[in-house]
Amino acid sequence: MSQQGKSSRFQSIKKKAFRIFRFCLIFFFGSSIIFTLLYRFINPPLTPLMLIRVVENIADGKKPSINKDWVSLSEISPNLVLAVIASEDNNFESHFGVDFKAIEKATKLNAKGKKVRGASTITQQTAKNVFLWPARNYIRKGLELYFTGLIELMWGKKRIMEVYLNAIEMGDGIYGAEAASQFYFHKHAKNLTRDEAASIAAVLPNPRRWRPDKPTPYISRLKSRILWNMNNVVRPEW
Repeated sequence: MSQQGKSSRFQSIKKKAFRIFRFCLIFFFGSSIIFTLLYRFINPPLTPLMLIRVVENIADGKKPSINKDWVSLSEISPNLVLAVIASEDNNFESHFGVDFKAIEKATKLNAKGKKVRGASTITQQTAKNVFLWPARNYIRKGLELYFTGLIELMWGKKRIMEVYLNAIEMGDGIYGAEAASQFYFHKHAKNLTRDEAASIAAVLPNPRRWRPDKPTPYISRLKSRILWNMNNVVRPEW
């Protein structure tokens, strides 16, 4: 094949690759916007994490289960809403998905060698839970920020909180406030007390390791801090 023929073939391959790449980009952005808009009105039936946990359980020889019961935000105790804000995202009502003040504070404390929890907001956690997979890399983080912006723009704070409290992992195979309330405290989520709500919020960093109904000394201390902070954070006016 002549040099000119090779160059022409290379250009043809490059154009095809560009068209495929352009199609993938259009498909991704189009579908992500459509699904985000749909989830403003339709409750997500499953999340990537739920499916991943099922596969993990099967691989470990365990019986897979997905225990969830979607309820509206009006059927979830305001105590739990306040507890997760006090525990996870003090500035939930005032930021647009990313809390730069919390990031700055966490960075300074980490630089001093102090162990602190991350500065991921409730909106970011909702984006991760509903659309993405658990991982620590720049691609996943970039997608998380993208979906965070979308749901802040399309859903609003009330819907974000409702989806968060229904989709978040709260135990092994347990997802959402209603399933957790029934499993741990044998009551509906709307009847959770401040103490019970703070107990659930305290275990959210690792709900498969800790249980809100059987708190370790560490979880008890964390719960006490959450109860104290519940008096200081802004109560949503929904």
